[in-house]
Amino acid sequence: MFTKSYPLRFGDCDPSGIAYYPSYLRILDGAIEDFFASLGATRDRMISTMLMGTPTVTLNLVFERPGLQGDELMIDIRVAGLGRSSVDLAHSVSARGNTLFKATHRLVATSLETHTSLAWPDELRAALTHHLEKTNAYDPAT
Repeated sequence: MFTKSYPLRFGDCDPSGIAYYPSYLRILDGAIEDFFASLGATRDRMISTMLMGTPTVTLNLVFERPGLQGDELMIDIRVAGLGRSSVDLAHSVSARGNTLFKATHRLVATSLETHTSLAWPDELRAALTHHLEKTNAYDPAT
């Protein structure tokens, strides 16, 4: 599992100080960028050298509690499944010792030249496989 903390800033919240849900998506995207960088695949390298993108195919979020301005978000990313060109990620975001939301997320490796799916490069597949959890029984509602 990959874990990273991110502050919930003033600009991430609505006027009442509660996290604005599009901000969660931006923050989650940053955590995914950091996750891939930890595997040796920075966004710059993926785009400039590997000529590859990782667009979202599906994203399901289940909100449990509001995030508040000033919270330190703890974001856990788990690799729940790995296909030829897809990866299923399971996210859990918490603050103040409570889960704020969980998400399941499928990304697909695509060619930036043809805009079609491509197999994960061997080095990146090996890194993703290293993080692959033994069970795929992740339920965002639990």
